[in-house]
Amino acid sequence: MYADRNILSPVMGVIQDDWGLSKSELGLMSTIFFLAYAAMQIPAGFLADRIGRVKVLVSGYILFGVGTIMSGVAPGLLAFLMIRFVTGLGEGTYYGPQYAISSVAISQKYRGISSALINSGMAVGISLGFIASSYFTFTLKKDWQFSFYVFGILTVLVAVLMGLLIKDPHHRSRIKSTGTSVTEPENVRELFSKNHLITYVLIFCSLYGFFSMMTWLPYYLQTERGVPGSRTGVIASLVPWSSIPGALFFGYLSDKIKNKKIMVFTLAVLGMICQFIVPYSDSFSFMIAGLVVYGLIGKLALDPVLISFIADHTSSAMYARVFGIFNFAGMLSSIFAPYITGYLAEVTGNMEIGFYLSGILLLFGGFLFLFSDGQPFKAAVKKQRRAQRYEAKFVPRRENP
Repeated sequence: MYADRNILSPVMGVIQDDWGLSKSELGLMSTIFFLAYAAMQIPAGFLADRIGRVKVLVSGYILFGVGTIMSGVAPGLLAFLMIRFVTGLGEGTYYGPQYAISSVAISQKYRGISSALINSGMAVGISLGFIASSYFTFTLKKDWQFSFYVFGILTVLVAVLMGLLIKDPHHRSRIKSTGTSVTEPENVRELFSKNHLITYVLIFCSLYGFFSMMTWLPYYLQTERGVPGSRTGVIASLVPWSSIPGALFFGYLSDKIKNKKIMVFTLAVLGMICQFIVPYSDSFSFMIAGLVVYGLIGKLALDPVLISFIADHTSSAMYARVFGIFNFAGMLSSIFAPYITGYLAEVTGNMEIGFYLSGILLLFGGFLFLFSDGQPFKAAVKKQRRAQRYEAKFVPRRENP
């Protein structure tokens, strides 16, 4: 999935030459995809909690794969944008249902490290998309459409495997020893508590910089740094590759630390510094170091911490919904970041300002998180007590013979 999403970035320059596009139009190709992706987050979460998480996950994945294949058939910009919009709707069914399934299936004490392991798939996918797209187009001299065909077919095959192998261990109700079905009490207002809202803002700020970089970094390396197109995919992939050990370490640390505020703020400050280093440094080696460190402590390292934080503050019956809203908040940035970065590059004549804006937003989000309630177990205790009161009131007790 993440490979499909990122095969576009390395070939943006080729598409620009083929179709005679401006930088703003190039940014629009990513923006329209993420607009649909973000719009689908909340509906997919609510639908998954109602009719089944695996059903929603697999059906959307098939649509995503078919849309990726059809993207390679598009004859021009308008058709490409329409197909990418539909493709984004398909991918939009993934995040909420997937993390709902994993959060229920995996013990609470391993939520951070398990989320990091899942996010490692994102890192591998992003890297694979960058490298494969660059390799097919610039080394093997294939048309840019070739990558869309290959990864689209693979996505459909993965969707079939998910439908056969993945089971949903929880679907809105739990069965007690009495045989009575008890639906967990739900309070939608719980999804918009202070902690939730602060986390939504932070994930927006974090993903803004990430998607700005993932969309424009290969193009920036080619046009501003003079890096050959065949190497841009490899260099850009340093960010997701280096994120794997960082995500695992901070995911593990998140499971050990109850109050995550200082850790999150520190990651935000370091991420901002790395966002500044990439455009500011004249040294190519120093820029590479900035990319690697950003991978270690950036968005992919922060995600497992925030996912664990959200799960600790939310009823399991609403996991698909809360993760849908969480990802919707983050993916709103993906709508604006590619276009705004391209627009600022046209207005100013260089792309550096986009990196600086990303760093400032990340610092703001990290600072705001300091005002969250840092003890997740308090919310868990309240949730448990509410469930116990509900059970005592509505669940009939078995009479002893």
